[in-house]
Amino acid sequence: MKKSSILAPISAFAIIAIACDDSSNIGSSIVDDQIAIVNDSSFTLSGHSAINSVIQSRTITQLLGSIDAGDYGKLNSDFVTQFMPAAKIDTTGMIIDGLTLRLAVPRSSGYVGDTLIPMGLEVYRLNQQLPYPIYSDFYENVSDYYDESAPIASKIYNFNTLGCSDTLQALSYINIDVDMPKALAEELVNIYKTDPTAYLVPEMFAQKFPGIYVRNSYGSGRIVKIGATSMAIKYHTEGKTDAGNDTTYNYIGNYYAVSPEIITNNNIRYDMSAAMQSRLTDGECLLVAPTGIETEIEFPINNILNSYLNGAGKLAVINSLSFVLPIDTIANQYGINPPDYVLMVRSSEKQNFFANNLITDGVTSFLGTYNATYNRYEFPDMRQYLIDRVGKGPATPEEYTFTLTPVSVSVENNSSNYYYSSVTTTVNSITPYVETPVMAKISLEDAKIILSYSKQTIKN
Repeated sequence: MKKSSILAPISAFAIIAIACDDSSNIGSSIVDDQIAIVNDSSFTLSGHSAINSVIQSRTITQLLGSIDAGDYGKLNSDFVTQFMPAAKIDTTGMIIDGLTLRLAVPRSSGYVGDTLIPMGLEVYRLNQQLPYPIYSDFYENVSDYYDESAPIASKIYNFNTLGCSDTLQALSYINIDVDMPKALAEELVNIYKTDPTAYLVPEMFAQKFPGIYVRNSYGSGRIVKIGATSMAIKYHTEGKTDAGNDTTYNYIGNYYAVSPEIITNNNIRYDMSAAMQSRLTDGECLLVAPTGIETEIEFPINNILNSYLNGAGKLAVINSLSFVLPIDTIANQYGINPPDYVLMVRSSEKQNFFANNLITDGVTSFLGTYNATYNRYEFPDMRQYLIDRVGKGPATPEEYTFTLTPVSVSVENNSSNYYYSSVTTTVNSITPYVETPVMAKISLEDAKIILSYSKQTIKN
C-alpha cells in the first residue's frame, strides 16, 4: 500500500470551497484549516493477451515484402489499390512515351530487414471493383480480382543507394520505379478524352480502371513501408524554337496517386514463431503488429474510485490520475522495436473507434506514448475518467475492460505564441498500426497507477 499525504497551508481553493459549503465557518477555517495532498499508488492491473488476426488498413501506407524474423515470426504483405486521378490533363499535342509506377519509401524508417538483398515484385491489373470495407485478410480472396497468368510489370530491386550520385543519396526517400505498359498510359488518357467527368470522381474513375495488385515475387528478408504511391505518364510534344527550328518538349505528368479518397489495402499474413507461441502459452501479455497480438486489461477504476471517496471527505479536488506501463523489449536480429503509440480503448468500442476515425476522449479511450529512455508507455492524463465515475458510481465490466493495441498517430504542431515559441501538439488521427513489424512484452505486474487528490482538513 503506497499512500501518502502532504499538509499545506490553506489555499484560495479551500476558502472558496468552504464558502460554498457553510459561510458561518469562514473565519475559523482561514486560521485553522489545512489542505492535504494525497497520493495513492496501491492499485494493480490484471489482463491477458488476445489474438488480433485481422485489421482494417485505414491508411495510405502500403507494405510490401517478406520476412522471417526469429522470435517475431513470418510476415508477408502485398497490396491492392485504386488511384486518384488528376482533375484535369492537358492532352494537346501529347505523344505518350511510357508510364512509370513509383513506390516512395522513407529512407530512415521505411524498412525492416536487409537492405542489400535483391527482391522482386510483380504488378497485376485488377479486373473488378475492390470491396469496401476491406481488411488485411483480403489475401484469401485476392485471386478473384486479377489474372495470375498476366502480370503487366515486374522489377528486381534492393533498398540502398550504393554507387548512386550524391543527389540521390541525399534524398529522404528511396524510390522504386517500375516501368508499366505504354498501352495502359494510352488507355488512361483516352478515358479522360472520352469522359473527362470520370477524372472528377474517384468512384467513377475506378469503374473505368479498378486499380492494381502488387505482390512480392522473389526473395525474402525485407519489408518496405511505402509512404507514397503514384503513376506518371512520360510524354512529349513537337514544337518550334524561337528560331523556327523543329524541337521536342519532354514532360512527366504525375496524374495518378494513392490518396485517402480511394480504396487501398494491405494483404497481411502473419505466422507466429514457435518462441512467440510459447510466450503466449505461458500467459505473457504481448503486443505484436501489424497483425498478431494485443492485450486486454481490467483497469481498476472501481478501486481507484473507492480510494478517493473513502479518503477525500466533503471538500476535495482530483488533481491527477496517471498510468505508467513498463515493457520488456524482445531480442531479435532485425531491429524490431516496440510500437511508438498504444491505444487503450474500451474493448466493446474498439471496432467503432476505428470505423468512425475517432480521437481519444479521456473517458472511453486513451493514448499511450512510448518512452524509450524508461522502456514504458505513459498515459499521463486519465483524470476525466475518474471525474466521470464520481458522478456515475461504480463502473461495469464493459466500462473498465480495455484493449491495448498498437496504433499509428498523425500529429500537427502549432506555434501558439509568437514571442515565446510555444508549441501545441494536436492529434489529427489514430489508425490501426500498419507499418513495419513491432513487438513488446508488457509487464502488468510492474504497472504504476497514481491517484492524486487534495482534501481540506478542518481542525475542531
